[in-house]
Amino acid sequence: MLPTLTALLSLETLPKPIIWAKPSIMVTNGNSVNIWCQGAQSASEYQLYFEGSFFALKRPKPSRSMNKVRFFISQMTSHTAGIYTCFYQSGELWSKSSNPLKLVVTGLYDTPNLWVYPQPEVTLGENVTFFCQLKTATSKFFLLKERESNHIQNKYGNIQAEFPMGPVTRAHRGTYRCFGSYNDYAWSFPSEPVTLLITGGVENTSLAPTDPTSSLDYWEFDLSTKESGLQKDSAFWDHTTQNLIRIGLACIILITLVWFLTEDWLSKRKDHEEANRLTNWECRRRWRMQHYLEEEQRNAISMRELKATPGAL
Repeated sequence: MLPTLTALLSLETLPKPIIWAKPSIMVTNGNSVNIWCQGAQSASEYQLYFEGSFFALKRPKPSRSMNKVRFFISQMTSHTAGIYTCFYQSGELWSKSSNPLKLVVTGLYDTPNLWVYPQPEVTLGENVTFFCQLKTATSKFFLLKERESNHIQNKYGNIQAEFPMGPVTRAHRGTYRCFGSYNDYAWSFPSEPVTLLITGGVENTSLAPTDPTSSLDYWEFDLSTKESGLQKDSAFWDHTTQNLIRIGLACIILITLVWFLTEDWLSKRKDHEEANRLTNWECRRRWRMQHYLEEEQRNAISMRELKATPGAL
């Protein structure tokens, strides 16, 4: 009972697991992808959740690393694109949810066209606008800078969207592609790349953009594993509830144990007091009996002495 009680009473917080995808968080339709979940060395089971619902379970093999497992998706489709999270179990406790992993499937629609106005080569401080156009009507467009897929701009549009930038700095230079989509996780084929070149002298830091669309902080659609407040993962609450139930049961067991120990102590104390009372009563009874016998003995002796004395009676 003690090991179970100890496990239930353990309030140690398990480290949050880490989740990532290989080869990338952006997967071409029909291709495979591996989702990795890494937790504590003591992890005995991992669970993968998709859009808040249970998706798969894995137990680490003893012969390999115990702190991570691989979930394999053989064919990426629009039905498997979305938000993934993972948990792991260690002993009687479940970890908190990992940060969300957002998987995107590409190659579902036509190929969009991308161009930049006024031209792909501009000087420091100029304003530019990227245009993304898709023949098939869609609802959203995404603009990516290559090698920075964790930071993506998105705009709503029917067949075309505009992405203004400026005043441009050297941080804006690079190669861009765009996608069209009906939702955040199912995208079209990528457009042909467009490279933005920035020319000019020494960069003037006073040209820091004031337009929020030109700031690098505007890269708002984050597909990395940062915390997202957009979705309350029901699985997180499920495991948290399990942990709270275990802790509650442990408290009940502890209170019950204390109650039994208290009852036992009070019972023994009562028995001890009763024994002392009986002992005192027995001592008084024996003392009275002894006193009575001694008195009788003295009276008997006195009577014998009186009888032995001539003329005493």
